[in-house]
This record gives sequence, structure tokens and C-alpha cells, in this order.
Amino acid sequence: MQVNVTEYLDVTVRNFADKTAVADAVKEITFAELYNNSLQIAQALVDRAICNSPVPVYLPKGCDMATCFAGINYSGNFYVPLDTKSPETRIRSICDALGCTCVLSDKENYEKACRYTGCTVLCIDDLGPVFPDRGRIDRARFGRLDTDPVYSIFTSGSTGTPKGVVISHRGVIDYIDWAVETFRIDSETVIGNQAPFYFDNSTLDLYLMSATGATLVVVPEACYAFPAKLIDFLNEKRINFVFWVPFVLINVANFNLLESKRPKYLQKILFAGEIMPNKHLNYWRRFLPDCLYANLYGPTEITVDCTYYIVDREFTDDEPLPIGVPCRNSGILILNDENRPCGVGEQGELCVRGTSLALGYYNDPEKTAKAFVQNPLNPHYPELIYRTGDIAYWNDRGEVMYVGRRDLQIKHNGYRIELGEIENAVLAMGAVKTACVVYDRKNSEIVLFYVGESELNTAELRRGLLQYVPKYMVPSKVHRLERMPLNANGKIDRQKLNGQINA
Repeated sequence: MQVNVTEYLDVTVRNFADKTAVADAVKEITFAELYNNSLQIAQALVDRAICNSPVPVYLPKGCDMATCFAGINYSGNFYVPLDTKSPETRIRSICDALGCTCVLSDKENYEKACRYTGCTVLCIDDLGPVFPDRGRIDRARFGRLDTDPVYSIFTSGSTGTPKGVVISHRGVIDYIDWAVETFRIDSETVIGNQAPFYFDNSTLDLYLMSATGATLVVVPEACYAFPAKLIDFLNEKRINFVFWVPFVLINVANFNLLESKRPKYLQKILFAGEIMPNKHLNYWRRFLPDCLYANLYGPTEITVDCTYYIVDREFTDDEPLPIGVPCRNSGILILNDENRPCGVGEQGELCVRGTSLALGYYNDPEKTAKAFVQNPLNPHYPELIYRTGDIAYWNDRGEVMYVGRRDLQIKHNGYRIELGEIENAVLAMGAVKTACVVYDRKNSEIVLFYVGESELNTAELRRGLLQYVPKYMVPSKVHRLERMPLNANGKIDRQKLNGQINA
């Protein structure tokens, strides 16, 4: 039975040694090169007696970063992706939280890595060819259990201090094995990677490549600002599988690009990270009806995703899309305020159990204990669940319906309101391309930000919204934007919009 994610690459390199594993804007590497170079890195770490420790990687997304991840795992350690575009304060706070001694980087980023991390920096360009001692490397990696960490990804904390979510080998293995089977991934798959490697969505791309011999193509960031270039790139690289944040798909739909050019090879389109409006999904389904579309859901505190929905029926533009059913070896609980299971249609907090759960937050037992708690439905033995803070309900088809964040549920004029419901109603209106609703708590006002072809007439907007929502849910203020602000992961930056309210 597999206990370590590196076992995927062990098998794949025997079957597809000369096939391209990863391609970025600068170079591409074969599976043999990925394997051999990762063993060089593993040897360097084993020689330094670094074991079962966090090893940050300070590199741009691409071939070298993927190689470092594999090398760190081969050495019996776990990797921590660092964003080279992050400020020094964030990088320093992550390294301080880790208490790490060694960071991997290259010549180009070496000086910044030294200055920002305060650690010894191992330059991968200077390792040179070394005949790896496979016996020592195998003792290091197989000295770890499948419950040991494979990586840690740092997410923003409510106090401003990043939190390091720690994910186990077993979590990744269960997730990838399920995904390979569910989406029928094989060596003919060409993955178009959008997610940054410090964002957990990239886990699916990286390990589908490693497990099946699929090729991982890193899509240049510039393509996302120019959707026509994005489609050209997909066709040039013959990409047939993507797992993207919805905003990328929304942007293509808003430019009506599929009417003039289409991704000729695309077969499977997965999305996660935020709500996918059916208005934009229906656009894609109209032009690419033969593609598989799947909506995945999962907080950072689990191994990427815990539910999925393969789109199998028609939806109107204003209907919400299910997040579906549990992934294999994940369990979903929807609990009310009394910690009892919710009935069909009853909203409650979505909680997760199973092997997909993170091990907790690195070096932060207090936050871990608050988020990962005993299953209130099981008083008989220790069993942890993660309370997501997301509101959801079961529909009459046995599917989970996502409502929104608990912190996006507001109390306005005595009414409990989900801001996501207002956004969905706004998007059903033809003139609106993208919408985000925030709440001005200081002035008790619902505020709409939108991107559209023209300025909305406020009176017409109100009349249009009243077809979908009650009067008390209609925004008090409306702001048109040229473009919606996005965070580093490609999601709408609500924090920035909140800051604009009273600026």
C-alpha cells in the first residue's frame, strides 16, 4: 500500500521517462529529468541531516519548483511554497512560524531569499551532478508514515499572522487516487495549470502529473489578462484538462470570446475556489457542450477538495450550482446551531471529516484546537472534524448546496441575509458581467460593486432585482468598476472592496 507521494513518480518515470513532465515559459523537463534532479536535491538535504522538517521553496512557479517539491519529499521532509512576489514581512513571518533552518532557491533569487528568510539558502543551481545514495534516501523517505506531512501551505490569518496548514501524504494519496479514477486522467492528459503553487488547488495539477504521466503546462500569467491569448495558448499546447478558479472562465464569457475562437482540445473543465455563476457556466456549455464540467469545493484546511459535482443537468442563469457529494474518504456534516444534523433544505455549518483533513496549523496548537474539534455526533471515541465556517444545506437530490461564508451572512434591518444570494440575483441581469456585494457595517448599507458594459440605472436595477430577492436585500449603493480587483489566487478581493467603502 502506498505511503509516500514520491511512489507515484517512482512508477511513472519507469513508464514515461522521456515524456515531458512539466513545461513553463522558460523550459520543459522530462519525467527522467524531474526524477533525477529531485534525487540530487534529496541527497543534498539528507547530507545535511535535515529530516521530517519544513523546507521552504523560494522560486517562481515552474519546473524548478516542482522538482524541489519532489526532492524535499524524497528526503523525508515536507515542502512549503513561498511566493516570490510577497513582501519581506510575510516571508519572514512564515519562516519564523516554521522555525526552519534551510530554504531552497536558485541563483536569480538567492540574495532575496537570504535577506527575506533569515535562513541558510541552498542554491539548487550549485548542487552539481552527484550520484545519489538511494539507500540513504529511501531510509529517509520511508522512515516517514502516510500520516506525516507532505506539504504546508500558508493562508492568511484573521490576526494578520499567516497560518500554515499541514497536509499529510495519506490525504494527498486518497485525493489523487480518487481524482484519477473519477476524471479518468491518464498519460494523454495535458494539464493547463493556473493555480499558483502556494495555492492548494495546484496540488491536483502537480500530483495528477506525477501519478499518471500527464504533462503539466504552466500557463503564463499574462494570458489571464488577455483571454484571447489564453485560448490561443490552450490550442498551441493542446491542453485538454484545466482546474481553474471560476474568475478565469467568467472573464472569457464576459468577453464573448468563444463565439470567435474556441479551445479545440479542451475536454475537462474543473473549477473551485469561489462560486461559479450558472450565467457564465451556461455560456461555456453552449459553445463547448461535449466537455465535462465539474464544480469542486474545499477549504484550505483539507486536502484541496471534499465535495464535487459533475454537471449533469440544465440550470437557469439565476440558479445556484450544487457543490455536490463527498469525495471518496471524505465525510460531510451540516450542523445546526445545536450541533444536530440539518434536514433537507435546512441551512447549517458545513463540517468535514475523514482522511482529507489537515493535520492542523504548524506550530499553532491553540488555533488548531479551535478549528479541528471532536465530532459532536460521535461521543464514543476521538474523531476530529473541521468546522469550515461555510453555510450549506442538502437539496432533495442528496447534493450539498453552498450558501456562503458565515462571515458573509449579515443581519440587516432585522433580516438575516446571504450576500451571495444578492450577487447571484445581480448576475442574472444581462447588463452585469461580474458582481460582488459587501456590507458597510458602519452605515448599515448593502453595497454592490459590478463590472458591466455601461452604468446601471439604479431604479431599473432595483426593479430588476425585485424579481429575484425581497426589497430588504436590494443594495443601497451601487459602484461600477472597470475591472474587479483580484487577490493572488485569482479570487475577488473582498477585503480591498471593503476598504473602498469608506475610503
